[in-house]
Amino acid sequence: MTMTLPAPPEHPRSVVYFGSPAAAVPALIALVDAGFEIPLVISMPDRRRSRRAEPSPTPVKEAALKLGIAVSEEVSDALTVTADCGVVVAYGRLIDTKVLRRLPMINVHFSLLPRWRGAAPVERALLEGDKKTGVCIMGIEPELDAGPVYRWRETDITPTVTATELRDELAILGARELVTALREGLRDPVPQEGEVSVAKKIHRADLQLDWTRSAIELDRVVRVGGAWTTTNSAVLKVHEACPVEGTAIPGELDRDLVGTGEGLLRLLVVQPEGKSRLNATAWINGARLGPDAQLGT
Repeated sequence: MTMTLPAPPEHPRSVVYFGSPAAAVPALIALVDAGFEIPLVISMPDRRRSRRAEPSPTPVKEAALKLGIAVSEEVSDALTVTADCGVVVAYGRLIDTKVLRRLPMINVHFSLLPRWRGAAPVERALLEGDKKTGVCIMGIEPELDAGPVYRWRETDITPTVTATELRDELAILGARELVTALREGLRDPVPQEGEVSVAKKIHRADLQLDWTRSAIELDRVVRVGGAWTTTNSAVLKVHEACPVEGTAIPGELDRDLVGTGEGLLRLLVVQPEGKSRLNATAWINGARLGPDAQLGT
C-alpha cells in the first residue's frame, strides 16, 4: 500500500533543519538570514576525521551552534519541537517514516530530477560528462528523491570544474532557491517527468584510473576527487590533471604524460603513497621510474 505523506504548508515560517556536510551550511545560514525560525537542527553524529583525532562535529552542527540553534543527532527529536515543516539538505541518512508521517518535509537536491536521484548526484553528473545540472526544491515521498518539484534552477557544468567547486556552486544556488520558494509559497508542485537515473554512492573502485579509457573520461574521474592508480604496486593519487592530444600505449608514462585509450593525460599534481602532494614533474624527477615506466602496474 502506498504511504501518503503530509504536504508542507504554503508559507512555512518555522522549520526543523536536517543537514550534515559543508554543502548544507549555506542553506541553513540563508534561512536564518531570511528570518525563518529554526527551533532545531538534526545532524549526523560527531566522528573522527583521522585515527588519532578527537570526534568532531559536522559542518552543519558547528554552524548551528555558532548561530545559537539547538542541535540533535536523533531524528525523532524533530517531533519534540513546534515547526511548520522540515527542510532536508544533504542530511546523509533516510528519515524514519514515523517522522515523515507527522512532519511535512521539503528537500534541496543537487540535480535536475529525475536525473541523478540518490547519494552522489554531483559526482555522477561529472563522471557521465553532463553539460548541465542544477538544484530542485522538492517534496519528499517514500521513494528516494521521487517527490514533486516546487522550484528548480539549472546551471552549466564547465569543462574544468571539480566536484568540490560544483557542489559549492549548487549549495549557494540551492540556498537561494530554497528561500525564494518558501517566500513565494509552496504550491502547485510538478511531478517529475523523464528518464530516471540513480546516483549511486561513489566507491574507491569508481575512482581507479583505467588507462584504456579516454583521457577526457579519466580527467572527469580526477575532477571528482580521490582518483588513483598504481606504479610498481604502490598507490599514486592523482589530484590534478588535464587531457591533451597525442597517442601512446595506455598507461605508458613519458615525462608527465600518460597514454590512454584515446589521447594523453597530463599529470599536474600527484601524491605518492605515504607522502604529501607535489608537482607531478617533481615526483617524476625524484621517482627515477626509468624509460619504460608504466602506470596501473
